[in-house]
Amino acid sequence: MKFILLIGPQAVGKMSVGQELAELTGFKLFHNHMSIDFVTALFSYGSPEGKRLIQRIRRAVFEEAAQSDLPGLIFTFVWAFDRPEDWEYVEEISSLFEKEGNEVYWVELEADLSIRLERNQTPNRLAHKPSKRNLEWSERDLQDTMKKYRLNSRPGEIQKELYLRIDTSELEARATAEQIIAAFGFARQETGKREEL
Repeated sequence: MKFILLIGPQAVGKMSVGQELAELTGFKLFHNHMSIDFVTALFSYGSPEGKRLIQRIRRAVFEEAAQSDLPGLIFTFVWAFDRPEDWEYVEEISSLFEKEGNEVYWVELEADLSIRLERNQTPNRLAHKPSKRNLEWSERDLQDTMKKYRLNSRPGEIQKELYLRIDTSELEARATAEQIIAAFGFARQETGKREEL
């Protein structure tokens, strides 16, 4: 099994790229808002109860997937590189897959802020992420988070053999997914679907 950790700042295109990658490879997509928006229907965003429940859901999914016969799982995550707990978290979840003999692939996306602000409003993003539909809040959150944390790695900071970094500023989601497939030699199942970032 292949576990693809798809990281990058908000609205860089992680979910859209993950959708395309899933479409092309048959891997399953578990984007971070699948747990976030499920939990925030019950508990307020960022509450202690909500945070605990999100982590429990994700861990349960990872544990089941790591022992399953799925061909691959794609997980999207906003990694704050200046938070030690984020480093610990990604190592913890990747080790869940590695200890079962699975391969972990690290894919980092980056894009200019102006592009990300445009993508924050795309129909695909709003359709799949209810908590982002308040555009005034989500745009402010995007900019505040960028000021508070470092959301892309420094050159050489991620020391993983199966690591790829892509600037998506001028790329559609399908083209980005194609680069990932080519870089890692993933088998494909072409269906012809095309999504915008």
